Amino acid sequence: MPGVNDPLYRLVCVPAVLDDAPPGWTTAMLREGEMALQVDDGGLEAIDAVAHALDLVAVSVLRAERTPAEQERTVIAYAGSLPLVWVAGTFSDQARDWARERGPMTLLVEAARPLSEDDRHRVDRFVALLGRQAE
Repeated sequence: MPGVNDPLYRLVCVPAVLDDAPPGWTTAMLREGEMALQVDDGGLEAIDAVAHALDLVAVSVLRAERTPAEQERTVIAYAGSLPLVWVAGTFSDQARDWARERGPMTLLVEAARPLSEDDRHRVDRFVALLGRQAE
């Protein structure tokens, strides 16, 4: 069972995924999780905007890799043994197989930026399920 300050899950996405989220949605979703951002076209400014919007002094950023396959391996390494919410424009068959076969629950959200209301509801249901399992 996780400790008091240990996250129940990890979230990986680019900053633009969080654009247009209802006020407080991201903060509420991350109460029991931790987030690492991937750099997108918005660069450091987009990451800084997320930090300011969430009133965070520091934000974790995943290193950028040269190829999509290497980037997926970096996300997989970051996930470790925790459940994962991974939002990306597309996933390789290898990433899908990994998500299906790993022990911890994994939600792959293939989504345009920003997340749609339906995708936010999928994330909410996943996080709620993790919370119930941790009780």
